[in-house]
Amino acid sequence: MSDRPTHTNSITGTAHLSGSVVQARDIGEVHLHPARPPAPVPRQLPAPTAAFVGREEELSVLDELAATHRLLVVNGPAGVGKTGLLLAWAERRSADRDGQLFADLRGNGPGEPAGAAETLGGFLRAFGVDRIPDDAAEAAALWRSVTAGKRVLVLLDDALSAAQVRHLLPGGPDGLVAVASRHRLSGLGVDGAAFLALGVLDETTGRQVLARRIGARRAEAEPEAAREVVARCGGLVLAISVVAAQVASRPRMTLAEAATALEREGERLTALRLAGELAVQSALDASCAGLAREPGRLYRLLGLLQFADFGAADCAALLGTEPGPAEELLELLAEANLVEDLGAGRHRFHDLVRLHAGVWARDRETTAERADALRRVLERYLAASSAAERLLTPNHAKQRRDYRFPPQPLPFDPADQRAALDWLDARRSHLAAAVRMAAERGWPDLAWQLADAMHPLFNRLRAHELGAEVHELGLKGAREDGDPAALARLLTDSGSRLYNLGRGPEAIALYREALAAAESRGDDKGKAQALHGIGRIHRAADQLDEAQQSFEQALRLRLDAGYRRGAALTRVTLAEVAVARGLPDRAVPELLLAQQELSDLGETYEVARALAHLGAARTGLGDHAAAAADLDRALELFRAAGSLYWEGRTLELLGELAEARDAPEQARACYEESLARYQRMGAPDADRLGVALGRLSAVLPPEAGAAG
Repeated sequence: MSDRPTHTNSITGTAHLSGSVVQARDIGEVHLHPARPPAPVPRQLPAPTAAFVGREEELSVLDELAATHRLLVVNGPAGVGKTGLLLAWAERRSADRDGQLFADLRGNGPGEPAGAAETLGGFLRAFGVDRIPDDAAEAAALWRSVTAGKRVLVLLDDALSAAQVRHLLPGGPDGLVAVASRHRLSGLGVDGAAFLALGVLDETTGRQVLARRIGARRAEAEPEAAREVVARCGGLVLAISVVAAQVASRPRMTLAEAATALEREGERLTALRLAGELAVQSALDASCAGLAREPGRLYRLLGLLQFADFGAADCAALLGTEPGPAEELLELLAEANLVEDLGAGRHRFHDLVRLHAGVWARDRETTAERADALRRVLERYLAASSAAERLLTPNHAKQRRDYRFPPQPLPFDPADQRAALDWLDARRSHLAAAVRMAAERGWPDLAWQLADAMHPLFNRLRAHELGAEVHELGLKGAREDGDPAALARLLTDSGSRLYNLGRGPEAIALYREALAAAESRGDDKGKAQALHGIGRIHRAADQLDEAQQSFEQALRLRLDAGYRRGAALTRVTLAEVAVARGLPDRAVPELLLAQQELSDLGETYEVARALAHLGAARTGLGDHAAAAADLDRALELFRAAGSLYWEGRTLELLGELAEARDAPEQARACYEESLARYQRMGAPDADRLGVALGRLSAVLPPEAGAAG
């Protein structure tokens, strides 16, 4: 017997041997496949600011606290340098960590603060988990499981409350979390947090920051003016940095002039009258007053956006220009320290700068100019997501799209499915914010169209953390817009999202509303869609009689309407009910017909689903060779499509086939691979696999039970 180590693989069969994979399509037949790459090690910490100086005492305090605590909180007023301090400190401690994660919790940003599900989704995806539970408690439990035993370093920026942080704490005793917040977050004391209250810079350190930015020679030439600048900036790092950038970019400008400008601008502190932060308003007013016309206009219009970050294409849409010139203007704002360069072409505002930009937009841009700029940005996201929808789910891309402005360049190749899916994944929070902004602005047509175009994000990427809000706003927009077809679509799509979130009673209410609306306008296709959704909910609740009745009605309507794809999909669900009833002989004819129809229509993904169900039915009939062929082909198609959930489901069905063939060791290998997929996605199916593996443990000998 070989001494090479083994571990379970994601293929139909049994185990890895030294990097190769053993698969048994039929018992005894062995095939080799390459092993999957290891899980990624995230390195998300932004680089510390080049102008960071001083704070040696605070850095030492953090080192001392980290020796005895796994949760550190740095609090202080806005602009005082909390994030800069933590980034500089974290850089010194990150080398021996199993991963570095960073999240902006948007406690003082536009829109809603980052929810636990959203942040945990990003963290879990960074560790290779693809499907994230919608429930925050479940996602937090999965996060603790993933990080148990890992020495991760997590930096949470701009936290609003203790509750916002609590779900994000990793598992095990070796993780280290550092939090920056304007609030004290004293409630985290019960979680064992240690606290550091960060004050403003002293005069000496403030002048060092200034000198680092403008050069030591200029700072030393005007020591009194340098002291005045630091004093009038209130010792806030943000304010000093903004003024320093203004001086650095103007070789003939003196520090005395900068100090005088700050003094004059102090007369206008009204819009951002935040206790202790008036110097920031003064510094920003002075800096922006010196901007040229075009970068100044971009600065103001960026204040309209509720995005966590933005790029040149967003700026081009705001201005109604090309990305190239917009990128140059964005770089000018970055040089002036009015936006932060995140790398990879992305930038963001400091919270107070965003508020300031918004105030200047309201003061200096007309209502029509602001509306047009924002509409252009939202239409850009509508056009891009609609292009992705047409490419990835063409059968869904049937609703109207309303554009007031000329089309903008797409951010991906319209023929590249992977690029479209990657763009949707990267911009999921921007798309949700776009729906929110459209609703707040009073553009119901744009709100529902954006929600509708996001369908592949939910269908392919399972972005359930966004589903409830997006579809609530989209459905509200469809009702206000008064388009019957749009309302029918949003009712059934919202029902599907709620169904996927496990909220069956709410989902079935929407499906029934869609059914009533379709009946009132004589829309048989709409009736069939609603009945199909109702049947899915009954099937999930094991109400097989009700499910079969709904599916049979839907099938008749779809056949009468000549809707071949829809009829084929309903045949698949009817076959699923037949198998659940213990009648696989009735399922096979339906599935063969559905498979042929879907194949003729070029619906490869749905063909794979039909094959998986066909394999399950043939397993029940004892036709094991045909079942293996169906399931192997389904697994191949799901892998090509990147459908991790259906990979797991097909591996589970292969395990059931192995059990039927009295091959418990092969069944266990398949179940373990299936369980790994479900756990990676946070799928509730993992509980079902635990039962199956427990059943096998009772019949396998100890050596086989411990294998893999």
